[in-house]
Amino acid sequence: MDRFLVTEPSDMKERGWAELDFVLISGDAYVDHPSFAPAVIGRYLESKGYRVGIIDQPDWNDVEAFKKLGKPRLASLVTAGNLDSMLNKFTAAKKIRRQDDYSPGGESGHRPDRATLVYANRMKESYSDVPLIIGGIEASLRRFGHYDYWSDTVRRSILVDSKADVLVYGMGELQIIELADALDQGRFKESLPSIRGICYMAKEIPTIDYVECPSYEAIKADKMDFADAFRIQYDEQDPFYGRIVVQKHGDRYLIQNTPALPLTQDEMDDVYNLPYTRKWHPKYDDKGGVPALSEVQFSLVSQRGCFGSCSFCAITNHQGRIIQNRSHESLIDEAYKMIKMDNFKGYIHDVGGPTANFRHLACDKQAVYGACKGRTCAAPEPCENLNTNHDDYIALLRKLRKLKGVKKVFVRSGLRYDYVLADNNKDFVRELCEFHVSGQLKVAPEHVSKRVTNMMGKAGKEEFLTFKSWFEEANKKLGKKQYLVPYFMSSHPGCALEDAIELAEFLRDHHMYPEQVQDFIPTPGSLSTCMYYTGINPLDGKPVYVAKKGRDKAKQRALMQFKNIENYDLVKEALIEANRRDLIGFGPECLIPPRPISGNSKRISQSSKFRNGKRDCEPRNQCRTAKRRSRDVTKVRTSNKSFGGR
Repeated sequence: MDRFLVTEPSDMKERGWAELDFVLISGDAYVDHPSFAPAVIGRYLESKGYRVGIIDQPDWNDVEAFKKLGKPRLASLVTAGNLDSMLNKFTAAKKIRRQDDYSPGGESGHRPDRATLVYANRMKESYSDVPLIIGGIEASLRRFGHYDYWSDTVRRSILVDSKADVLVYGMGELQIIELADALDQGRFKESLPSIRGICYMAKEIPTIDYVECPSYEAIKADKMDFADAFRIQYDEQDPFYGRIVVQKHGDRYLIQNTPALPLTQDEMDDVYNLPYTRKWHPKYDDKGGVPALSEVQFSLVSQRGCFGSCSFCAITNHQGRIIQNRSHESLIDEAYKMIKMDNFKGYIHDVGGPTANFRHLACDKQAVYGACKGRTCAAPEPCENLNTNHDDYIALLRKLRKLKGVKKVFVRSGLRYDYVLADNNKDFVRELCEFHVSGQLKVAPEHVSKRVTNMMGKAGKEEFLTFKSWFEEANKKLGKKQYLVPYFMSSHPGCALEDAIELAEFLRDHHMYPEQVQDFIPTPGSLSTCMYYTGINPLDGKPVYVAKKGRDKAKQRALMQFKNIENYDLVKEALIEANRRDLIGFGPECLIPPRPISGNSKRISQSSKFRNGKRDCEPRNQCRTAKRRSRDVTKVRTSNKSFGGR
């Protein structure tokens, strides 16, 4: 019998419980699956003997909705859900998304903006004498003073604004059990300085071994101070050598304790082998369930952490650079559970994590000393000590695809092709193409300009083209028609108009015409967001060009879809501004034909008069700077991959 966590008073009565130890408020609909953080935290607490209930997506206008499970004995827990609530609601153009995949039926409007703050205030209003603990990715990535793209302001730590007692950052299992035990034993406040992976407020700094970054007031007033604060925070996120980080807010101090230690393989197995039903709660059946489950219901999380260190991704700041993996036995046991489910059709949709083929530590020293400070493991060049062996991952895939009841095992989470190249492993690519690609393999080069990929922390276009040739060669030998689907990003810090044109020319030369365009979204906690706000690379102090104006961002986006007639005016304006009239004409190197800028709504035919008496493309020295026009950015579909594993 499927047994969900408590969500109603009737569930408590059925269990014979008069009260709960913890009430967890979640901005997501309740899905009992290990890819959904509220379920993981709830199940993990339950496995340690604590009584837990979930109130998912309560009506934030009604305080009684927060009281339906009664007053918790130990603490209230609050999370916005699997995504930052502002990212979940708004696109890069700050327009409201049509769908919320983490809500029943994909309906939007089931959670408030800045959900952690709203829920925390309601729980304090409901039970002011009960300790309040906030966590999840929204709280984790907003733990220091931070830039908020949606209000275009520097905001205080979410711990300060929420008035919570503790903020849990990172994945949270170890921290929540330590906090639960401290609460249960009546030693909550005195335990805070010794619990890794949490933040709390104090009137005085309770230690001599710490590093202090510029205060909230300083980073709000000065962008160089903001960059300095970010660099200090960024450098201290390793669980082995990271120091306590302090940031003053007014007359109090935000204390970030050292990061939680990585989970051991046994601990990882314990977390993922808990009795999840792998289903949405049946109360959502009438609305067709929760769309976010469809991609992960029959997927396996094989590891956490990512040493790719993409600048725009918050994984490093949330899960860390140190890989924590599960045993093959644990993953096979979970696969057997999926096979027994009525709606399993024989397909395991994915086996991976933030990055599919990062199955083990980047190097042996990380197990003792942590990840190197001031150095990256994989890009722009792989470290000489990088362990690139893929044997464990391919052995796991082989075991899974041999299970009775399994037809196919796919790899759909981000694959780092530069890591495959560093292993010089064409056999891995061949086996991947033969057994684990479902017609398309998605990869994320993100850009081709060396200047931009360096800012992104990504490999260059040469690596992408090499992997592309390997992929095509393998499929040709196998007699398969399978395709590489690359993701590219516009308007990342460091990307000027000439870089965007370089990408457009690359797409032209390789016959790639993306249907969806992903704009860079400055999400809290990432290196790229710091660069976006300050115009400074905090790691070296050098200035960085940032496209911030709507028109400038729109031109970069349009260049990625230069064949779309609706983008004609923007593309032509960009080419003229960049002195690239040579790309306007009818020649094979041209991006667009010549015609007057006439407005996106008008579609003027390409008159033959442009073909007669004119050279195919106009020379580059014939350039006029086009007058920039101010108008709203056209709406383009964007991707939620800011919290994926690029």
